[in-house]
Amino acid sequence: MAALTCRSCTPAKAVPEFIAYAKANPGKLNFASSGIGSGPHLSGELFKMMAGVDLTAVHYRGGGPALTDLLAGQVQMMFAVPLASIEYIRQGTLRPLAVTTATRWEALPGIPTIGEFVPGYEASAWFGIGAPRNTPTEIVDKLNKEINAALADPKMKARVDDLGGGVFATSPADFGKLLAEETEKWGKVVRAAGIKPE
Repeated sequence: MAALTCRSCTPAKAVPEFIAYAKANPGKLNFASSGIGSGPHLSGELFKMMAGVDLTAVHYRGGGPALTDLLAGQVQMMFAVPLASIEYIRQGTLRPLAVTTATRWEALPGIPTIGEFVPGYEASAWFGIGAPRNTPTEIVDKLNKEINAALADPKMKARVDDLGGGVFATSPADFGKLLAEETEKWGKVVRAAGIKPE
């Protein structure tokens, strides 16, 4: 994801400037989310906690309406997925403050990570493929081998990079470890922010 602001929403052009602006205007800035508990919502809550800023989450029924209001200047910030925001970034319509991933995007290498300014911050939207619990090991291993081979294909990698993503091929054991780590990390954010399902 990327932390975005519209050109007329704030004077901030980088994360440190945004943090300073938010601290000078506590409770006056909003960030759009695609819904309670969504990736963009949790990314914003993690940013609030780690940067020590007071932002108000404004929840929409999906990323499209949230992005529309950011473009219109109705909200000051949004944590948006690359697929929805990358063309607005490339056109200069939206100002990227930083990406939320641990490393910079290959598609837009000039945009820093939030972690470069807020040490330890990382929020990645990712997709994985799972199988039912009792699937035989040999089938899981074959699926893993074939999926990793597809992800290693230069055409597949180039297409994912162009959309602002990246490929992450791993083993079933490492994917299970990632699931456990992510569940613990985001569970802490949910509890600290007092997020409840609707």
